[in-house]
Amino acid sequence: MNGTDEIIDLDSLRRAMAENAAQPEGPARGARAELLLTGAEKLAEPLAVIEALGHQLQMYNYSSEKDKMFVPFARLLRMWDEHPEEFDAYETHSLHWVFKWMSGGMLNQPHIPLASMEKWLGEMEHRYRVAGHSERAVRMSEFYVADHVGDEERATRAYEAWLAADRDEMADCHACELNGQGARQSDLRDDERALELWRPVLEGEHTCAHEPHATLAASLLPLLRLGRPEEARAHHLRGYRLVRQMESMRGAFASHVEFCALTGNEARAIELLTERPAYFTDSGNPDGLMDFLAVTALVMDRLVELGLGEQSVPGPSGRAWTAAELAVHARGEAQALASRFDERNGTDRVGRRVRERMDQRPLLDRLPLGVRVVRQARPVPAVAAPAEQPADASALVAEARRLSAEQGGPDAGLAWERAARAAETEGLELTVHDRAEVADYGAMGSSDGGVEEFARAAELYEASGDPEEARAARARGAYALSRAGRTDEALTAVREPYEQVLAALPGLDATTARPAAAVLACRARILLQAHSENAENAKDAEDAKDAENAKDAEDAEIGAAEACVHQLLALVEPFTDVPRLASQAAAARSMLGDIALHRGDTEAATELYERATAEHVATGRPWLAVDGEVRLAGLARDREDAPAAERALRAALEHGAGYLEPVGAAQLHLQLADVLAATGQFASASDHALEATHWADEAGGSAGLGAWARFQLGGHLLRAERTAEAAEVLESALLDLSADDHGDGTIVQAHWWLGDCARALGEHVQAAQAWLRAAEIAQHWPEQRDHAMLANLAADALDRAGRPEEADRAYVRAGDLWASLGQVSAVVRCLRARAWLDSASADDERELMGAAIRAGEDALPSSDGDVRLSVLSDLGHTHRQFAELLERRGESADTAAHLESASVAFGDAGDEERRAEAEEALVALRAR
Repeated sequence: MNGTDEIIDLDSLRRAMAENAAQPEGPARGARAELLLTGAEKLAEPLAVIEALGHQLQMYNYSSEKDKMFVPFARLLRMWDEHPEEFDAYETHSLHWVFKWMSGGMLNQPHIPLASMEKWLGEMEHRYRVAGHSERAVRMSEFYVADHVGDEERATRAYEAWLAADRDEMADCHACELNGQGARQSDLRDDERALELWRPVLEGEHTCAHEPHATLAASLLPLLRLGRPEEARAHHLRGYRLVRQMESMRGAFASHVEFCALTGNEARAIELLTERPAYFTDSGNPDGLMDFLAVTALVMDRLVELGLGEQSVPGPSGRAWTAAELAVHARGEAQALASRFDERNGTDRVGRRVRERMDQRPLLDRLPLGVRVVRQARPVPAVAAPAEQPADASALVAEARRLSAEQGGPDAGLAWERAARAAETEGLELTVHDRAEVADYGAMGSSDGGVEEFARAAELYEASGDPEEARAARARGAYALSRAGRTDEALTAVREPYEQVLAALPGLDATTARPAAAVLACRARILLQAHSENAENAKDAEDAKDAENAKDAEDAEIGAAEACVHQLLALVEPFTDVPRLASQAAAARSMLGDIALHRGDTEAATELYERATAEHVATGRPWLAVDGEVRLAGLARDREDAPAAERALRAALEHGAGYLEPVGAAQLHLQLADVLAATGQFASASDHALEATHWADEAGGSAGLGAWARFQLGGHLLRAERTAEAAEVLESALLDLSADDHGDGTIVQAHWWLGDCARALGEHVQAAQAWLRAAEIAQHWPEQRDHAMLANLAADALDRAGRPEEADRAYVRAGDLWASLGQVSAVVRCLRARAWLDSASADDERELMGAAIRAGEDALPSSDGDVRLSVLSDLGHTHRQFAELLERRGESADTAAHLESASVAFGDAGDEERRAEAEEALVALRAR
């Protein structure tokens, strides 16, 4: 077998060419086209050779081997000149159409002299005129040549002539023309006009094989420059999905890499570069290679600037690359290619554009994309920028002391961290009390709870002569123990500081009241934690005695906590003019809200939380209001008050801005997204789920919380009808979703949604694959309805994809599942669908439709009410569709019988409209 033995006539050649054209872009298609040309030449039929040459030319054009187009075209042109009568109408049109491909192809090959291109333009103009075509395509090609070399006067003249000439059958499609016209306006920095021109393409009014793919990529930077990042992000997710498997679209692919490099998504840029290693070296289209190398240099320079020059990165095969090495290599190769173009053109236009592209500065520091990036390319700075800090260590220490005394909280903690670092650098010795504060605030921000750090802080406070703050540090250490699940130890540890505070309560002033209040607040929180644990124990108790003991402990702790909270209020209420003590009063009210909630008084709890959050904000410590606002949101959701829940969560995000840990920010955004989605606000829900993905990734939780956030984001985007974005996000989520961490139901839902996206995008094979993957998991569930539905959806998708044999197997599977569930109507629909498949023979149609009728008739005796009407309706549809199949085969007698049965069934079902339609069809049949 030489790969062409199946080519026995023109029809077999055409089938083989159609099969080859349906394969993914790449060198394999070109190689197959060469074999098909060999087979065509053996047929001794000129039209076969003409069509095979046209096919070969098309395969080269839609690949990285554009430099191979010229040979088959030259042969076609010679055949046309010698025997034009051998070309049919379609091949005559195709020959003239690809003149434009030759023009663009020459432009992208720097070894082809400019004089040859000018000669070619003249040849194209002459042949179009002889053939009676408009000069529109000629002037368009002339514009691209003039724009490429930098002849602005000629480019303007040709552009205006292009637009002025009549559109005819040789003009590029509307989508491609608008892409070029918009690109012209973008080059002139009229981004608004560019987007206006591109709008019909971006909105799907005009499409073709490469559109909106190219226009989506071209629109990215104009949208960013206009301050429309959300649209740019959407175009990136939608556009990249279109171009990532199209080898011929390296230029558009490069634009997506460039977009990532300029929006703080260097890691995403690296992922994209990793996906197409051949793009680093494919030389068949030097212009596309130059674009790709230029944006590669841009990405690598960004990594070097971020201090990641030694990071391993993808690059040309044959060796390992660091970012710094690839930056030099890619820049050098891009400039070398640009120099070849400029030498050919006699201008500096190409080199100047390439340098400008490589030297761009970021347009945004951060633009969350919603997709997971495995490779970490952006380090988190360990210290704030010097411009944000006072000049020296002494000034930093003074600022830290001021913030600690007046405000406390995260800002004071950050100030002490900076002060300690600067003091160490400059050799400034901190006082013992200063070191106690550094340890104390460091413990508050510790990721492991800070138990040991609080103990160290207490020792330093004692050594500095400040026993009040030492007690407060010990109490905070005790609370850290309770948060670590060591509640009994916490209660023991807080006892002494608490008793010391009680002994000191008479006569405390504002200064000494602050650490005393901290002790009382910590003890109250520990007691509330103990109460929660005992409540769980009571719930899980295996016998009545254990449950009773746990309940007694629970009641004792809630009573002790309440008493301690009232002690705290009594202590701080005389000092509510001091912000930090007023904030402690607010914290006490929030704890009273927890206690009211425990007792089932949600109204009192709501009032207490509302007052507490307002007081925290009024004292200038808004970050402390977040917990109360989250509780208010929970209470609002419990009573199904979505607007109140939304207000509370938005307030939590506002007041926590700059203070929330990344995980907390992610969780808040997810909660708000859930509330918004529940009220149909899917676009806004998507925005917050997107933010959740960013903060989850920042927290290092891409595989856990991040995957869950992406799952939610994909669902919200799908419901917002942003299906291309949803598909990209869901595919990203599925990389990390696991049954152990997220549940197999989540994985099934993600695949199900992905199938919905693919169906909406017309990607029917991909839809079937997604639904079948979900079905593989759902088949193990006790309840099989989802399994049946997924199998049915997959069958429908395979049918739409033109895969009737696979569809038939999927319908059989779905039908069996529906039968096991007693869903007669679904069984009937599966049987009917199988009868309509292209692979079904006449006998198959009769057997399947007969089985559908019998299934309906068998179900009738045991059906009543609405179920009976539904079965009758199904019978009517089955008879009507059977009649259509029979009529298609010319079997009019049986057709009439089934139309009569359809009329009766629809009439019994009370569907007069369809009964009348069946009778009209019967009358029309008999009138023939």
